[in-house]
Amino acid sequence: MKKLNVILVYDKDENKVLMCKREKEPYKGKFNLVGGKVEENENELHAAYRELQEETGITDNDITLKHVMNFQYEMSNMELEVYAGKLNKDVKLVEEVNKLYWLDKTENFYDIDKFAGEGNIGVMLKQVEIFKNDLL
Repeated sequence: MKKLNVILVYDKDENKVLMCKREKEPYKGKFNLVGGKVEENENELHAAYRELQEETGITDNDITLKHVMNFQYEMSNMELEVYAGKLNKDVKLVEEVNKLYWLDKTENFYDIDKFAGEGNIGVMLKQVEIFKNDLL
């Protein structure tokens, strides 16, 4: 089964969420979370930190990530791992491919016309909000 990850990055005040705007399909032109592929035999948490640094410049010195949930897509033979964390300081973002944006956490992340993931980003953020004392 192919493994991917996405990372919910909150600013240090927990008011904004880091998103990218997709440059390619699927979901070209929509906002999405940063993340990527977990390589074969790679530790999942290490993969999340690696992808985060590659796509944003944020390192494990800037944030502590915690595993929130997984989505398993049987028909696509894919598992999506979700991580979350809050920055411990202001950072200068370094874009890899997709342009990065800080969006207010009050956005309607269930809006499938604006956000990738068929509403799943809203589900992820809701879970983090419910368990934020344990996650952020």
